[in-house]
Amino acid sequence: MSNNNKGYVQVYTGNGKGKTTAALGITMRASGAGKKIAFIQFMKALGYSEQKVLPTLPGVTWKTLGKPFFIAKAGSISEEDLAQYGGACVVFEEGNPPAEYVKMINDGFSEAREMVLSGDYDMVVLDEINCAMYFGLISVEEVLDLIRSKPVHTELILTGRCAPEEIIEAADLVTEMREIKHYYNEGVEARKGIEN
Repeated sequence: MSNNNKGYVQVYTGNGKGKTTAALGITMRASGAGKKIAFIQFMKALGYSEQKVLPTLPGVTWKTLGKPFFIAKAGSISEEDLAQYGGACVVFEEGNPPAEYVKMINDGFSEAREMVLSGDYDMVVLDEINCAMYFGLISVEEVLDLIRSKPVHTELILTGRCAPEEIIEAADLVTEMREIKHYYNEGVEARKGIEN
């Protein structure tokens, strides 16, 4: 198989803006090239602007697993930030994430795994899967097993902050989005069509 027909593993991570945006751009490009794409969003509720467009792109199958509530590891969020969530954030001890979140992510990952292994898709995007691993909602080993098992022609894209080192090692392309400056720090909230 030539390098032009081989599917690689891409990771978009880091604390800067643009990880999902990069995956969306590649999805649009692949759709324009007549490819078949699965775009699965982990840890994202309905309400993002791209969710109105993704299902309309030729060749794109889109799914979001939802987000029942915000989660944070104990010690990783200030009392002030926690107060802003107004009870909509569940804080958990390391290694003990909320069971319903774990089930939702694992059920979604099983479906994503079937899509990847079917060989029916030229590209599969696992949006925010890195965050799901960071929070312990899915094991790094399960994702590594999927990377090792994917059909040779399938492009696999993983997005989200905090990509585990093992995933970075296994990937063919890794881009780290690094925040240098952001207007959030000036109090600007997420804007429809730009961040949301």
